[in-house]
Amino acid sequence: MKIVFMGTPEFAAAHLKEIVESGNKVAGVFSQPDRPKGRGQKVEPTPVKTVATNYGIPVFQPEKINSDEGFEKLSELSPDIIVVVAFGKLLKSGVINLPTIGCFNVHASLLPKYRGAAPIQRAIENGETKTGITIFKIDEGMDTGAIALKRELEIHPSDSFGSLYLKLAELGKKTLVHFLERVKEGRLELAPQDGIPSFAPKIQPEDLVISDLSDAAKVVNKIRAYDPQPGARVSVEGRISKVFGASLKCRNEGKGIVGEIVKIDDRGMIVSCGAENVIISLVQFPGKKPMRPKDALSGRLISEGIILGG
Repeated sequence: MKIVFMGTPEFAAAHLKEIVESGNKVAGVFSQPDRPKGRGQKVEPTPVKTVATNYGIPVFQPEKINSDEGFEKLSELSPDIIVVVAFGKLLKSGVINLPTIGCFNVHASLLPKYRGAAPIQRAIENGETKTGITIFKIDEGMDTGAIALKRELEIHPSDSFGSLYLKLAELGKKTLVHFLERVKEGRLELAPQDGIPSFAPKIQPEDLVISDLSDAAKVVNKIRAYDPQPGARVSVEGRISKVFGASLKCRNEGKGIVGEIVKIDDRGMIVSCGAENVIISLVQFPGKKPMRPKDALSGRLISEGIILGG
């Protein structure tokens, strides 16, 4: 079975490494072009390209995959199956219909819930208690194809984007290996997506801002959803700052107006958020590294009684 893999970030790189280590031969890898990164804007290879290079797999990085040189290179490989994991480009009918078995995507949600670019963040932000991995056959819709495999995973109240990302990467790569084994054994079965769809659009800058601190659970979920990257934002006396490490705290320890820092101690800063309080363990002011609120208090960057937001 001739496999072509398409992917770009670390999440995809983990899957590529797993399927190669499991004995699957990958004929070629397609990844997005290398881009400048960081303050120095140094051009770095994509994580998927790095893994492919380490295993001696041919790598292609065309600007376009559905036409021109990209499609030509893909056609020359004559894949039996194309595996897509966080590739970052939509496939059109020419590519979708090219492999004899089909194109299959590894998606980090329980489809049809959270179709789109940011399923992990949106699930946490919305307070979901479970998510999972879905492998589906790609069609021309947005994550609408028939399902080949689905595996559930609990979202723990302490999970942030960072921890859930790692759990889903681990589940995803194991599910993908199992899927490829079933395909090779001729046991591929597909079922249409069942249920009411929901969507997980790409994260926009305004999504990161905590503008309403009146609902403690929503505040905690937003902070968890963007921790450790890119970080939820809140105004601290006019300074747009990032906050990390949020958890709920019962209301009987300090009560203030909505958004008020009622206490700062070794646990973090306790913020009044409606019926309950929220503990925030780290804060990052513009131009500075994340720090404990207690250290920020010592440095006179914050104080009890400050109102967040606004």
